[in-house]
Amino acid sequence: MYLKAISLVNFKNYAQTEFEFDQGINCIVGRNGSGKTTVLDAIHYLSMCKSYLNLVDKQNIKFEEQFFVIQGMWEANDLKTTEIYCGVKAGSKKVFKKNKTEYEKLADHIGLFPSVIISPYDRDLISEGSEVRRRWMDGIISQFDRNYLDYLVRYGKIIDQRNALLKQFYENGFFERESMEIWDAQLVQAGTVIHGRRKEFLEEFIPLFRQYYAFIGEESETVDLEYKSSLNSMSFEELIEQNRRKDSFSLYTTGGTHRDDLIFTIKGHPVKKYGSQGQQKSFLIALRLAQFDWLKKRLNKKPVLMLDDIFDKLDSYRVEKLISLVSDQVFGQVFVTDTEASRVRTVFDKNNLPFKCFELDLQTETITQNND
Repeated sequence: MYLKAISLVNFKNYAQTEFEFDQGINCIVGRNGSGKTTVLDAIHYLSMCKSYLNLVDKQNIKFEEQFFVIQGMWEANDLKTTEIYCGVKAGSKKVFKKNKTEYEKLADHIGLFPSVIISPYDRDLISEGSEVRRRWMDGIISQFDRNYLDYLVRYGKIIDQRNALLKQFYENGFFERESMEIWDAQLVQAGTVIHGRRKEFLEEFIPLFRQYYAFIGEESETVDLEYKSSLNSMSFEELIEQNRRKDSFSLYTTGGTHRDDLIFTIKGHPVKKYGSQGQQKSFLIALRLAQFDWLKKRLNKKPVLMLDDIFDKLDSYRVEKLISLVSDQVFGQVFVTDTEASRVRTVFDKNNLPFKCFELDLQTETITQNND
């Protein structure tokens, strides 16, 4: 399965444009601000029903417009095509369609057209808070296990209801344990499943991650992902009972899987504090390559791989390592963005890799296509 074509209307800085892609390597070249990363983000929409960069859909509408539309055509090995439509209008619900039939739940689309992106924005996985790492982990698992996604949605709604009840008790000056226990029982059921699935995922994922870190990094130090969760040492029922008084004062649910985190370590120390710039880059690339590998094995299909601005942000050693994987046909369809067409041609010509190049000029709103 590969993305054969995509069209954009009022998406970010594009008024209207179309691309026809190759099933192998596609290079999108242009100055900073020309819309290279926007194309990758549109592909991410077609894969995950949301933006990679901005989770507020209406903020991806072109300035002074009221809607955006992304349409893509995926082609399978048997030449069967699937049309995907994504439409967002200010003040309305997002519309997602497969072959002109609207999904009842967006979750039904997740995992059909998997994708992985390696981007400078990946540094947020290290530098930002636990929510970013949970969202990354949950996004991977959800592409394979739709029931897991249902539990995540259910858990979020239960937390909202439970927190609202805590505030209501505070405002009314009383605490009704029986009413709270109704939500507690549902929270325990959903949270226990989420915690167990995350543990299973990491048991499978960490060996892949270590393997890719050893391949992509220049050093041979020990790296790890530590799953930090209160449920590692107690049941969810025990956690709720332990935090009941604390929750009543805080007016929100202070413990649960919504507070879990992933600790990235190198030689037993946090990567954020002790990892060099090169080590952090290797760490992030290894995470993404392990993500690709895990999804490929579970879904029995190769995700689309997107490499955003890697030639400018990575040193030549790590670029060569990535290109060697492309040369070995580890990946299927690949998208690469860069600011210099000559650099792209040099890298791929050196490795005898054919590619299709799109040169963007936002000022004249033109796209030049070349096959190399």
